[in-house]
Amino acid sequence: MSYYSISAILTSAQKVPCTFDLPIPNLGFLDDNPGGDIAAHTPLPLPLYLAELLAVQQLDNRPLLTLDLPSSLQPRVLNGLKADAKSVDLRGLEVYFFEGAARVLELLEEEEVGDGLCEAFKKRAAEIADHARNARGGTSSGEGGEFLRGLDEWERGLFRAAHDSSKAVRMWMGEVKGAK
Repeated sequence: MSYYSISAILTSAQKVPCTFDLPIPNLGFLDDNPGGDIAAHTPLPLPLYLAELLAVQQLDNRPLLTLDLPSSLQPRVLNGLKADAKSVDLRGLEVYFFEGAARVLELLEEEEVGDGLCEAFKKRAAEIADHARNARGGTSSGEGGEFLRGLDEWERGLFRAAHDSSKAVRMWMGEVKGAK
């Protein structure tokens, strides 16, 4: 994570579901209870940056909280990605889907989820490259347009880079052909 990266800052602000394992005094303001305590087993969505910090803290060799899988990484979404990765609107789930998922998975031992996301990203990246090479710049309507609207921010950056590279290669090829 880069300190100056806007996408990293916005990813850190996304809320993730957590469950406090221990009672925490004087932090009730996190749960709209100023001056109160947070009881043990209280589920509470926290910004990712705060959840990361509290998830690794321990008190008497017991974790303060447990990080739960966000709704964007629940089995129904993962099954949709396995079935047809390009049909899932990731932007509708989270604007920074892959960045957020990577940060959450660093704290959880969910290897199967990580493997599924890697496979989905590979399939989606191939589709993104296909659209980027489109002569109209990938702005076609219909199914392709729906797919492009559903890209998360990281995928949009990948699309822009692939489109710009494809465009530069076409220009270079035109110059090479014109020089002959």
